[in-house]
Amino acid sequence: MRSDTVTKGVQQAPHRSLFNALGLTKEEMERPLVGIVSSYNEIVPGHMNLDKIVNAVKQGVAMAGGTPIVFPAIAVCDGIAMGHIGMKYSLVTRDLIADSTEAMAMAHQFDALVMVPNCDKNVPGLLMAAARINVPTVFVSGGPMLAGHVKGQKRSLSSMFEAVGSYAAGTMTAEDVCEFENKVCPTCGSCSGMYTANSMNCLTEVLGMGLPGNGTIPAVYSERIRLAKHAGMKVMELWEKNIRPLDIMTEDAILNALTVDMALGCSTNSMLHLPAIAHEIGMDFEIDFANGISEKTPNLCHLAPAGPTYMEDLNEAGGVHAVMNELNKLGLLHTDCMTVTGKTLGENIEGCVNRNPEVIRPVENPYSATGGLAVLKGNLAPDGSVVKRSAVVEEMLVHEGPARVFECEEDAIAAIKGGKIVAGDVVVIRYEGPKGGPGMREMLNPTSAIAGMGLGSSVALITDGRFSGASRGASIGHVSPEAAVGGPIALVEEGDIIKINIPEMKLELAVSDEELERRRANWQPREPKVTTGYLARYASMVTSGNRGAILEIPKAK
Repeated sequence: MRSDTVTKGVQQAPHRSLFNALGLTKEEMERPLVGIVSSYNEIVPGHMNLDKIVNAVKQGVAMAGGTPIVFPAIAVCDGIAMGHIGMKYSLVTRDLIADSTEAMAMAHQFDALVMVPNCDKNVPGLLMAAARINVPTVFVSGGPMLAGHVKGQKRSLSSMFEAVGSYAAGTMTAEDVCEFENKVCPTCGSCSGMYTANSMNCLTEVLGMGLPGNGTIPAVYSERIRLAKHAGMKVMELWEKNIRPLDIMTEDAILNALTVDMALGCSTNSMLHLPAIAHEIGMDFEIDFANGISEKTPNLCHLAPAGPTYMEDLNEAGGVHAVMNELNKLGLLHTDCMTVTGKTLGENIEGCVNRNPEVIRPVENPYSATGGLAVLKGNLAPDGSVVKRSAVVEEMLVHEGPARVFECEEDAIAAIKGGKIVAGDVVVIRYEGPKGGPGMREMLNPTSAIAGMGLGSSVALITDGRFSGASRGASIGHVSPEAAVGGPIALVEEGDIIKINIPEMKLELAVSDEELERRRANWQPREPKVTTGYLARYASMVTSGNRGAILEIPKAK
């Protein structure tokens, strides 16, 4: 056992004395030590129930003959961090989580791990850590929130942000906003639409790292507690069989995740996290993969914010495994991939029934023949940009309009709410990328303001930042190279015509090459917005969005 390094032999007597100080018995030290990575805290609604999940995992591990030992991982609530300096600290925690979990697991020589995440960055962060540490590992999340009910309709967090925009437009009263405020987030759990947290939790099932139901069983269901106990038991089976993350998270598994991403209509943030996870397994992930897979993958689900269904509906319809079984009718998945069930993906999805063809469209009747995400390229985004195509209204799939240029998110929001943005405009928000932000803030406030002001079918937004999974409309993010490194988005001027063609995967600035070269010659790098602390270190190491905003050691000049 790996833990023999700290529990066996005379040389390890000092180590055992410290285990004694923890209250561990000789019998416990002789069993496999299973680290349970708990993301529990009291500030993230998706995490307030994780203490119960962790206790259930501990019971499962102990029942199966292991010794469970809990240690923490941090997590940021993107909703609470939204729209202020806190959002600079969201994406950057993904790497803090991966690094600190690696440090804890290696320092204490755990034999196996159970990861207990729930929200946006700690799911991919812990997947990255699992690949690095490579001991038998199972994921069990805290589960999604139930949808809220306002005025007889199901609602979620995206509705809340859009209500603020509607109030600014004068189409909603303060009393209406208050009703939304009190009803859209009715339970603990990750917010109830197909936002980033639920996207990534669903993809843990596709990657083979989570048991069936991990992405969709609601947080408040007792079934979630039973799932956690089974996760604890299952990790012991994986330890006995020596099945490890790098046996499961293969290149084929990553491509499966990208395929199901397209079918589900996941958050554009998955196009940051899948490349980062792929990087950890040694896979060179080009975001262009998305278009090739999208061309042959039907979009089967329109969960909020793209449509009127929610995670609880997907769960009742058969969950992620039912979606995968639909896709398998077209032969779109690598079904021989190993999973934490100890069986292959094909064995797991066999017989998984689609119980509601309105929630999970059959492959014969998809929402669209192509997938939910698209990567756009052109002279404005030579290295690519990402849009959630499934959440774009038909009339905005092709759009041309004048650029309205803003150097930060706050200035754009002020202009939108001040009525200075009109139908046809293309809002450009730059210097918000991974390096320029720093931290690549989500732009949920401006996209929600655009929707709330009634401009969702006539105004586009382009940024080197990123979007919340709760964003909808012609919201094009991850523009690469970013402005801070001199990408073409830094050269856009007020009034330039921008051409968007999502079906043709194009994003063009209607300016001649000669004029762009003239502007480039006059462009000067900006002074960093942050020069101290973790954000400054992050900015010095991070790549643009097209590479997943991964961290690299700067090369010596």
